[in-house]
Amino acid sequence: MYIPPAYKRLKRAPQVMLPKDIGIVIAYTGLNKQSKCFDAGTGSGWLAVSLARVAKEVTSYEIRDEFMKLAQKNARNEGLKNLRIMKGDPIKRIVGKDFDLVTLDMPDSDKAVPNAYKALKNGGYIFGYLPHIEQMKKFIRALGKQRFGEINAYELIARDMITRKEGTRPSTKGVWHTAYLVFARKPEVQ
Repeated sequence: MYIPPAYKRLKRAPQVMLPKDIGIVIAYTGLNKQSKCFDAGTGSGWLAVSLARVAKEVTSYEIRDEFMKLAQKNARNEGLKNLRIMKGDPIKRIVGKDFDLVTLDMPDSDKAVPNAYKALKNGGYIFGYLPHIEQMKKFIRALGKQRFGEINAYELIARDMITRKEGTRPSTKGVWHTAYLVFARKPEVQ
């Protein structure tokens, strides 16, 4: 799968969210230069960096020191002053309020849904990046308990194409499943 140059500059250690998935998060939620975002499960910081390239402000939590340091280095190397990466666990608490978007890319993300609900502004979006269908089901149930609306789940498949003199066909190699992407929205009026 093709990785754009903007991502090739970023170092990585844990699994990263790929541009195909990052793009739909930005497009689906209407993220813009006035948006305030909270991200959890920073890992190498690919999503946090991508959000900070677009949004006004991004706060990202990571529980593992080595990943947090790598993500902080990636943010510094990109010159992003609007991205704050820190140690934290959104299951315990989320510092801040009135976020336009909360993203959760972590084990047991369903347990962070109540705190995400409190941290989001009315009409704000929550996004879950869930590798396994069982995680997706638990996450969707947690969204329902918090009265999130507009719950939608997707799996994006990107197929590289081979173009040759003889003809064009899909590649037999590449990345197929990355994760299930779940979006929901906090009601506009409480």
